[in-house]
Amino acid sequence: MTIKEIQEEIIDEFSMFEDWMERYEYIIELGKSLPLIDDQYKTDDNLIVGCQSKVWLHSEIEGDTLSFTADSDAILTKGIVALLLRVLNNQKPKDILDCELFFVDEIGLKEHLSPTRANGLVSMIKQLKLYALAFQSKLS
Repeated sequence: MTIKEIQEEIIDEFSMFEDWMERYEYIIELGKSLPLIDDQYKTDDNLIVGCQSKVWLHSEIEGDTLSFTADSDAILTKGIVALLLRVLNNQKPKDILDCELFFVDEIGLKEHLSPTRANGLVSMIKQLKLYALAFQSKLS
């Protein structure tokens, strides 16, 4: 699936919920299903700067696509990173760099987060794109 198609799928899923409490519960459930990051990647080097919670993000290139694993010590944040990885995992670095993550605004995620969590969301997106940039330059 393309990044755009995955985002549209997420927007459809979130449209089924009546209110933000249900959406929060869904995000938390997504966090519980996030594949565990290998403990060897839970290092300070993989911590995302700018997040209130601890968020570890690791990436590897597999063929011509990026594979991400992540974890967080906060369940809601873990769900947010699970959403981001659902969209960007196993995509080409160039596609990640070129994409606009419109689903964040479409589902109202940023506006329903505390300011510190919203900043963390921006930091997570920035770090994902930085990984894509690093790997894109290696592929060029």
